[in-house]
Amino acid sequence: MSRPTYMTINLPALQHNVARVQALAPHSSIMAMVKANAYGHGIERVAQALTSVQALGVASLEEGVKLREAGITKPIVLMEGVFYADELIDAARYHFSLVVHHLPHVEMLEQFPLEAAFSIWLKIDTGMHRLGVAPHLAHEIYQRLSAIPSIIKPIGLMTHFAEADLLASTATTRQIELFQQVTHGLQGPRSLANSAGILAWPTAHGDWVRPGLMLYGASPFADKTGSDYDLQPVMTLSSRLIAITQVPRGGKVGYGGTWVAPEDMLIGVVGVGYGDGYPQYAENATPVLINQQVCQVVGRVSMDMLTVDLRNQPEAKIGDAVILWGEGLPVEQVARHSHTSAYEILTRMTPRPKIKEV
Repeated sequence: MSRPTYMTINLPALQHNVARVQALAPHSSIMAMVKANAYGHGIERVAQALTSVQALGVASLEEGVKLREAGITKPIVLMEGVFYADELIDAARYHFSLVVHHLPHVEMLEQFPLEAAFSIWLKIDTGMHRLGVAPHLAHEIYQRLSAIPSIIKPIGLMTHFAEADLLASTATTRQIELFQQVTHGLQGPRSLANSAGILAWPTAHGDWVRPGLMLYGASPFADKTGSDYDLQPVMTLSSRLIAITQVPRGGKVGYGGTWVAPEDMLIGVVGVGYGDGYPQYAENATPVLINQQVCQVVGRVSMDMLTVDLRNQPEAKIGDAVILWGEGLPVEQVARHSHTSAYEILTRMTPRPKIKEV
């Protein structure tokens, strides 16, 4: 029998989450983020399922080309623009929209042959201090872009929030206000809100919203899960018990002996590990579900296996189903026990788990 580790992708849950975005921002178009292999869910399958969104966002030319070759005809936005001038040739060929976030992008477009036509989003740095033109340069660069015949008008205007997931912070309000000041008098659609912005900052919805994590059913807020916002998990990682071991009191479990059995007890061995994408440094007591009951990871996660405390499931047997996260067990809980985020856990999935779609 083949290794029983599966990544189940629930496309109806994805559709449900899109509907939640539409309900929260009913007057905004949706640019769905499918970068990083659609947050680990499979970029082609997710893009093909996102029939009701207006555009897709990717991180690179390669991601966009993969979608075009899969038959995706929706507008595709290169969220980091192009990295080299010669990429404009393929960007034009595949009809990609470009984010312009610094002066070299403007210069590339000014020097590019006029046969092409590009849709453009001008990104303005309102406080993230990562990508984006400085506010005092925004009008000048907007005018330079407007003068380029190959650029389709109107030009879109975009920014990105640094602290939208921190509800007590005033940074997002300041960013919204600065964006409104800087873009005053400029024509073009506005886009500000990521997942946290959609959920918590309705004044930032603008003409386009850019959901990412929430599309896949997880919360961008540290103390919440997707279910708190009526989001459904799209990915469920599951495996099975492949062995049950009797461990005496005082027996050390796993590499380094980081967990010691407090009594004579049964330990279950699950056929999943960091070679599949499960976090190696998930701490002792990270929850899993066995036969729909919560059990705890004990000992260090191995490449191909992890071990669990079966005292909550004394009747467990080899072959029983184990859910690592997803349906019934929020990925956010695993992230907290692993000192990381749902973003990282989902996007770090390896090709090894078999894929099931429902």
